[in-house]
Amino acid sequence: MSFTDQLVLWLHIGFAIFTIGPVTLAISSTPRYIRKRDIAILRYLTRITAIFTIGSLLVLILGIVLGQLDHDFSHPWLTAAMTLFIVAIVLLALIIRDQRRAIKALTPPGAGEASPDTAAERASQDSDQPAGSVSPASLGPATLAEHIASVERGRIAAMGGVVNLIWLVVLALMVWQP
Repeated sequence: MSFTDQLVLWLHIGFAIFTIGPVTLAISSTPRYIRKRDIAILRYLTRITAIFTIGSLLVLILGIVLGQLDHDFSHPWLTAAMTLFIVAIVLLALIIRDQRRAIKALTPPGAGEASPDTAAERASQDSDQPAGSVSPASLGPATLAEHIASVERGRIAAMGGVVNLIWLVVLALMVWQP
């Protein structure tokens, strides 16, 4: 392995450690702070998630460069790992969206956020309620905010678990190259 190959490999591993670790921690911590209704920490976790999601793209880019240098693109495990990585990035984008929705739902109306009536209208437009269920728009402003935050908390927890599982599968593919 040449010096360039080793350098790209070490950068790939370094970016994986220092970007995927913090984004995993941020998405795993978000549901707890939604439940506590701590908006300041939620904003911080959303910022961390966004920054380290963008940073984790460097892991993918360096992996592609490394695959190009070693001519490894014919291996199916590499294609599977890159595909899973892209799925994880898409899920992280959805998690960031849900974090922002939870922040909007928990922000008091007097803090520069829309009025409760506007929040009720937004929730009725954004909700994906099955037929026959209670409409969130019929709830009071406080109950509506709790409902929206609860839905987003569940979505973030579920998608975060899937993203974490994807990271483990990608790691297994990288270490035990079948």
